[in-house]
Parts: sequence; C-alpha cells; structure tokens
Amino acid sequence: MNRGPSAEIDLSALHHNLGILRNLTQDRSVIAVVKADAYGHGAVEVSRRLLEEGVSTLAVAFTGEARQLREAGITAPMLVLFDHDDRDSFFDLGLTPVIHDLHTAEEFSRAAQKKGKVLPVHLKIDTGMGRLGFGPDRALTEAVRIAVLPGLSLEGLMSHFSEADLSDRSYVRQQVAAFSSVRQGIAERLRRPLVCHMANSAASLSLLEAVFDAVRPGLLLYGYSPFEEQFGLKPLMSLKARILAVRDLPAGSPVSYGRTFICKRPSRIAVIATGYADGYSRLFSNNADVLVRGTRVPVAGRVCMDLTMADVTCVDGVAEGDEVVLLGRQGDEVISARELASRIGTIPYEVLTSLGSRARRTYLN
Repeated sequence: MNRGPSAEIDLSALHHNLGILRNLTQDRSVIAVVKADAYGHGAVEVSRRLLEEGVSTLAVAFTGEARQLREAGITAPMLVLFDHDDRDSFFDLGLTPVIHDLHTAEEFSRAAQKKGKVLPVHLKIDTGMGRLGFGPDRALTEAVRIAVLPGLSLEGLMSHFSEADLSDRSYVRQQVAAFSSVRQGIAERLRRPLVCHMANSAASLSLLEAVFDAVRPGLLLYGYSPFEEQFGLKPLMSLKARILAVRDLPAGSPVSYGRTFICKRPSRIAVIATGYADGYSRLFSNNADVLVRGTRVPVAGRVCMDLTMADVTCVDGVAEGDEVVLLGRQGDEVISARELASRIGTIPYEVLTSLGSRARRTYLN
C-alpha cells in the first residue's frame, strides 16, 4: 500500500465550468489561473485541457511554474503574476510579466535592449488591495513612462479585489471605479487598446461591471464558488484513501493521541492510511466526516502524521482495504472542499492546495 490518499481529477468538469463562466461573462476571453499547481489539481494536465477548451492565456505566480509548463510542451501565452527576479526566464520562455513598479519596468527594459528583444508586459493597478501595484494617483503617469521604455510593449492592465467573495460591495465598486478611471485615462493618452482584466471568480460569477476585456478566474475553474450559491459548478477533485485496519474496541477505550475521543459504546474504529503529512489537517481531529460505504462517519480522535481514525460502528461490513472518501462523492453523500474549509475556519483554496498537492493523481476524461 502506498502512503496517503489518491486524487481523481475529472477534467471533463472544466468544460462544464467554463461553459457557466462564458455564459455569465458574455464570452469574454479567459486568463486561467493555474498557479500553485492548478490549486493542487496538477498544472500540466489541467492547462492542456483548458487550452483545448479555448482558454487564451494561462496565469502563474512564479517563473518556475511557467517553466514546468513550457517543459511539458505548453506554448500558450503565460502571464507571471508576481515574479520578476529571474529576468532571463521571461525572454527564454516567452513569458509576460506583471509589472508592479517603475524600477522593475526599467530593469526589464535594459534586459530587453541587451537581448535585442521586445517583452510584452501588463501593469498592475493597486485599487485597494494594498499589496502590489501602482496606486491610482500614480498609475497614469507611470504607465505613460513605461509605455515608451525601449524593449517593452505595454499590452495590458490588471487589478485585484481585496475580498475574494466581494462581501463589501460598496468597497468593491470603489475598486472597479478606480480601475475604470485609470483604464480610461491610459487609453486616452496611449491612443491604443490594452487588454484590461480585474474579474476574479467572484466577480466573474456576480459582478458584470467588473468584467472588462478578459476575466481571470481561479477557484471556479476547479468547481467551487466563493459564495454559498455554487452556480451549478462541478468540482474536479475527489480524494480517496484506504482502510489499513479495523479495530473492535470496548466502551471507554481511548482513540489516538491525547485520548480526546473515548468510545461511549463498543465501537468499530477504522484506521485510514492518511494523515496530516498528506495534507489532511490536524484541525480535522474530531471535527470532520469521511465517507465509508456511502455513509458519513466521524473522524475519531486526533489526526496523526500518517493515519486517521473514523468511527464506523454504524456501517455494516467495513473491512480492511475499503475505500474511504475524504473529499468528493460516494453514493448519495458528498463532502466538499467548502464543507471541510468551514469546519476549520479557512477557505476552499487552502483545502484544495493542501490535499491535492500531496496526493497521487489520476486523470479522468
């Protein structure tokens, strides 16, 4: 038996989720965010399928992620959201950097002139995230300066919402208005169109005024909405493990470290071959369900480094080697990343990247 869980990634769900996205955004161009190994789903396989489905551009966080895709034979345009230190890679791999400050733009300009090349760039406008980018008060002046730097071709503008779920709509609209103003000012000064994109998953699903020339979704591609409403999206990932052993314990028996679970009756305890070393958070201790033979059963005791226990007393016939679903569907029951996230006070992004990145993956369709 191999350690840890296995992940099944249903690539056909990408077609379904992109269909929902395109219907809501009036068929805008899609810049698909595949950073963090496509949120734990496997960036190479996911990117290939996204491109087959007509996605125009891929977005990654760092050049190392882009290099992995290029080495896999993926030639599509790639936007690098954060990285700028490894400047040679942008030229060697044909990447587009997102520029956050004038100094970085000038460094890329000097590098481009030395190489005798022209590098396409996008600028990031900080409309209220307070992380990276040009403030709206400086954006127009700096954009005009960057647009005339030799060796650079200014092709796009972007911004980012400070709330993934857009919960404060008044602040969201302030951000949209700030970006729109900068966009208009730059277009008037440069007298040519730029590709402008601001809409994340939440805005793509619910805020058409934030949908400019392209949308930049991440989470929704993988089957989750940042809202309670899921919009009919289909999750790609199911996560499964196997039962290593089944123990029959008398009432009063402790289970796992710290004796935080005490059997209140004669109990059957399944020992599952996955633990926090596999990304199954220790916060799920006594605080999550898994699916065994189509039935929800509770995690019993503390999640260990390599093992997790579940109380399967109510399920007939449970045996060593049985499949356990940690995330996904079994029979009529479903455990979602959103449910797991709510159990431990986090977000689905963290659950997917933690669980998916350490699992052995099998791709369907």
